[in-house]
Amino acid sequence: MSMLTRNSNYEHEIHVLKRVLGPLALLVGAAILGAAVGFLEWKIAILFLVVLTGLPVLAFGFVRLDYGIILMLTIGFFIEFFRKYSDAPLGVALDGLLVVFAVSMLAGLAKSKDFSMFKHPVSYMVLAWMYYCMFEFFNPWTVSRMAWLFTVRSLAGLLFLYFIAVYALDSVKKIKLVIKVILALGVVAAAYGLNQEFNGFSQAELAWLYSDEKRFQLIFQWSRMRVFSLFAEPTTCGIVMGYLAAMCTVLIVGPYKLWQKALLGIGLLSMIAVMGYAGSRTPIAMFPASLAFFVLLYPKKHILVISMVFFTFGSLAMMKSTGNPVLHRIQSAFKPGADASMQVRFDNQKMVQPFIRKMPIGSGLGTTGDWGRRFAPGFWLANFAHDSGLVRIAVEAGWIGLIIYILFLFTIMVTGIRQFFRVKDPVIKNLTLAIVVVMFCLMVASYPQEAIPMLPTSLVFYLLLACMVRLGKLDEQQQETAAIEETPKHELA
Repeated sequence: MSMLTRNSNYEHEIHVLKRVLGPLALLVGAAILGAAVGFLEWKIAILFLVVLTGLPVLAFGFVRLDYGIILMLTIGFFIEFFRKYSDAPLGVALDGLLVVFAVSMLAGLAKSKDFSMFKHPVSYMVLAWMYYCMFEFFNPWTVSRMAWLFTVRSLAGLLFLYFIAVYALDSVKKIKLVIKVILALGVVAAAYGLNQEFNGFSQAELAWLYSDEKRFQLIFQWSRMRVFSLFAEPTTCGIVMGYLAAMCTVLIVGPYKLWQKALLGIGLLSMIAVMGYAGSRTPIAMFPASLAFFVLLYPKKHILVISMVFFTFGSLAMMKSTGNPVLHRIQSAFKPGADASMQVRFDNQKMVQPFIRKMPIGSGLGTTGDWGRRFAPGFWLANFAHDSGLVRIAVEAGWIGLIIYILFLFTIMVTGIRQFFRVKDPVIKNLTLAIVVVMFCLMVASYPQEAIPMLPTSLVFYLLLACMVRLGKLDEQQQETAAIEETPKHELA
């Protein structure tokens, strides 16, 4: 028998073993899982199931960071949904994933020693904001170091996700996949919000709703329940729907197939509907502002005509008197002077201004809001209703911290707008514009609400920021490659 024949027979035997052992391993695993579920206590069985399925997924995410990012996104969108059904420390699990994927990134960087993707103005500002948040640990006026620990997770901890994404999303294909997942999760959230509006809340959601009087008062307004979909409360729901609807609007005019644009249109309409049913004023004002910004950057004739029609009918709807609670809530977003809650916010901001002026580095991270009430209940700012994300930074991180943060946001906008006008690839150009419009949405929302640090927006914000940076570098590489290909061979020689 020749060596070639023996090798062929050996490969055939290996192929047969794979075909037999694969299904056999799945069968044995299913039998073990069935036995665990059947004989163990249900909580232990669920834990066993999570470990059995979670470890392979985690290992795969460690090797393929782009899929690990998708895993984090999915958990981020559903984390508040499962908190209504379980007390499991899901936030800690998300932090654990972040650490695991950060280790994978550092291992890859140690091997490649290529840090060029991080040399970018946005990356420098991300580091500046991260270092300042770390410095706040040594703030001599801080009331609680434990409050700092819990707060820095959302303010600075997720900044690691930006670097992981810049490292992992090294192709337009991967970036498009992440954006598709974000939009798909947004459509799922919109569908669930519509289900809440027309079919009502589940028993677990009702129990969660009635367990807190303030929560019930927040959600039950104008004789109706405001929907909150998968999220913690209606405001977060409305903001997520608002900026994803703005993203869909921009993507619809991109160089994509007709069926893809049809899906984007369905998603857009469903998100706008849920945004209205959520009843939060911030996204209702944020969405038309984002459309105006989009038209300013992309003043094509058909876009201008559609926008004029939209704003005309929208203005007429806002002026029409109505007894519908949903429409009345929408109309109130454009009448801030008649809104008592807005006046309360202005009074609170005026009251705290002297404190901000005399505290350049603030009172310490976590001294207001939930963490302040938990870790510093005796501090006078613990019960301060900051409402605004920018006001919270000014109080906790001081006016120096606020300046750094605003410079961070300013760098994002300047970089994104310049990149949009410089890139040549039509897909990259459209994706860049969509991301810049989302960034604008969240910056507008950060004044009346604490928009960016809330899940899942905190994940989406830093991932899209990383996508924007990578898209710019990918377009530069394409232009350099095209220039080399167009150069005559005698000039290259």
